Amino acid sequence: MDQGNLKFTKTHEWVNVDGETATVGITDFAVNQLTDLVYIELPEVGSNCEAGKVFGEVESVKAVSDLYSPVSGEIAEVNAALVDDQAPLSDDPFGAGWITKVKMSNPSELDQFMNADEYQKFCESEAH
Repeated sequence: MDQGNLKFTKTHEWVNVDGETATVGITDFAVNQLTDLVYIELPEVGSNCEAGKVFGEVESVKAVSDLYSPVSGEIAEVNAALVDDQAPLSDDPFGAGWITKVKMSNPSELDQFMNADEYQKFCESEAH
């Protein structure tokens, strides 16, 4: 997936928009911070999520991290394969490692997020 089209949050989620649907995942920066992933909790299809609120969690050998929904709407689809195998989160975080698809109720929420260059600078500042 071309990262140039993605939007990024300060909590290290990425968003790819296709019409009314936002595909959400976590960035390679987040995965590298967590290291060895052992578990993911996904939201339920049909449930509602709210921008900035927790919709799942990912667990590594060293920490549990909440997953924050960048947009409000209805969970349209989840990447159920991640429950049994978290490897795509680190091997292909912007492709096969997607987490959920949300039918957005308020697309203007995307306006607050960073583009790829801004996110890169943000990560560099976080690493120091």
